[in-house]
Amino acid sequence: MKKAGIYIVAALLALNIHIIHAQTGGDTLVLTDIQLDAAYPAGSTELNIPSGGSLLQGFIYKANGSEKHPTLLLLHGYPGNERNLDLAQVARARGWNVIYFDYRGSWASQGVFSFKHCVEDVVNVVGWCKKQSDAMHIDTNNIVLFGHSMGAWVCLKALAQLPTVKKGFALSTWDIAGSVAAQKGNLKAIAKDAGTYFVLNATPAQQFTPVVNSPAYYDLRNDAKALAGKQIVMLDEHTQNQPIANAIQQQNKAYFSYEVWPTDHPFTNKRVALIKKVLAFIGK
Repeated sequence: MKKAGIYIVAALLALNIHIIHAQTGGDTLVLTDIQLDAAYPAGSTELNIPSGGSLLQGFIYKANGSEKHPTLLLLHGYPGNERNLDLAQVARARGWNVIYFDYRGSWASQGVFSFKHCVEDVVNVVGWCKKQSDAMHIDTNNIVLFGHSMGAWVCLKALAQLPTVKKGFALSTWDIAGSVAAQKGNLKAIAKDAGTYFVLNATPAQQFTPVVNSPAYYDLRNDAKALAGKQIVMLDEHTQNQPIANAIQQQNKAYFSYEVWPTDHPFTNKRVALIKKVLAFIGK
């Protein structure tokens, strides 16, 4: 009788697991609490990172343990309301440091905002990581860039300039050159389309005039050759970036993946699937 009861409970548990799996499409993510290292516990530290004569405000989610950890840099969008910190928490729980920062002239960071400055800031943050490798327990041989929207554009541009960084994950890439071209260089229309944000220390005209004057720099297709040796994932919610993906894929000799998922710009209904995909990529 006792055995029969055990079998019934086991069957019910299996049925519940099957139902949950069916409801979620298998997109489950198992989370467990971190068992803190008494001497080198996981935690967070506020950062002031120098870049171009200014200080970038940010923080690091430090992983558990005394060893040097692989490190993920989160590159936010325009202006940066979605920070993807759910990804940061999960990556940290799996042994990764995660650094988030605001570009020059955005939010609380010093300096003047520009798209080029954003790229320079990433390069400077990687340089800072090398200098702080011992103090912050950063494995500088395993730094990965993750960018969302404008941050994905920044991710790909910076990746082309960073010989020691081999991986970049570009989520919902903003094709800045394509957006400006679609408005035929009309700065008023561009500014209206982009929006005005008080957290960006530059007017729309200051931001987009360089794109109008030098469109080749902002066109990611022109970076395809420089990205040939990089491992790259591009994940979008639309097919408008197909020409960029095609150009990068044609030149790529390392690893390239391009997918389009049915979701919105911040991947609201695909967060678990997104996190799992990022973890698989950074862990490969």
